[in-house]
Amino acid sequence: MKISDHRKVFTVRKKILLASKLMGVILVLSCVFFTRLPFSSDASLMIWLLFVVVLICVIDLWMAQVISKPVSELNDAASRMANLDFSRFCRVAGQDELGELSHSLNVMAGSLQKAFEELEQANIKLEQDIEKKKRLLAERKELVDNLSHEMKTPLGVIRAYAEGLQDETDDAKKQNYYKVIIAETERMSNLITTLLDLSALEYGAADLQPERFDFVELLETVAGRLLIDAPDTCFELQYELPDLPVYVDTDKSRMEQVLNNLIVNAKRNVRSGGILRLLLREHDGMLDVSIYNQGHPIAQENLSKIWTKFYRDNNTDYSGSGLGLAIVAQILSMQHLKYGAVNRPDGVEFYFSIPTTDLHKMASITET
Repeated sequence: MKISDHRKVFTVRKKILLASKLMGVILVLSCVFFTRLPFSSDASLMIWLLFVVVLICVIDLWMAQVISKPVSELNDAASRMANLDFSRFCRVAGQDELGELSHSLNVMAGSLQKAFEELEQANIKLEQDIEKKKRLLAERKELVDNLSHEMKTPLGVIRAYAEGLQDETDDAKKQNYYKVIIAETERMSNLITTLLDLSALEYGAADLQPERFDFVELLETVAGRLLIDAPDTCFELQYELPDLPVYVDTDKSRMEQVLNNLIVNAKRNVRSGGILRLLLREHDGMLDVSIYNQGHPIAQENLSKIWTKFYRDNNTDYSGSGLGLAIVAQILSMQHLKYGAVNRPDGVEFYFSIPTTDLHKMASITET
């Protein structure tokens, strides 16, 4: 902010001129005054000279206070700013050029400090963007490597059976070859579809569509389709479900996907003749879901890895894509739901918890 011209009454130049004129007047008057004192001329001269010395000291102190000290303060402030130190502003005040220069330096220091802070924030954001880009590149490389590995087997099988068709004359064997090729093609298609679905969830391209539904009914439907009606059942199914409906408010299709993946995972890992147990328990406004299968335990250090893409436990015969549990983790994480896996005696338990809907509150809303 520039000092207005009408405020520049006592500029430095005017102060010096006024001080010099005032000093000249004082010297002349003092000389006349001291020469008329009733003393000898030598004594009067000595007294006048002593007065002049005192006057010079007073003027010097005044000049130091008005000019030298502010200039020194301005020089120190400019040196600090030259070293990019904006922690302390210049403290020179006044309605002259030095005060205006102090104010201008402080404004410049504030602007530079703000600019440096903005630049620092921009650098931090740039570093984050670079780090994010590096992470995305690493994820893409990992995805390509995993896809290459996953596609290698079905493509090899398809090629082998396609080449076998060229020389095969037996119609029965040809039909079998066709079935294998179709099955491997569907396997690749399902892998790509699942991977695209997981990517959409991870990057926010797929939103959840909450609705109120009975979770017990949903579990019974999914379990019935995957377990009870399955012709290749070779395990003992146990379940403990609430007698009354338990309502939740979430995306029904996504929760069906979670249950489907967890039950398929348990079915593929339960040992022959072992127990596969489904458990629903309601308490304190939460519904605990547990799916247990007898079988090989998961190494403790690998429990946190099973939720990552394309991970497989080498101790199991699981032959899936390695994406099912990753989708489960993503869907549950999007809803901030607690989930996990833990080794139990002679088996593994997968679990998660979901808030229930207050039936009394919903009933009162419906009646209203």
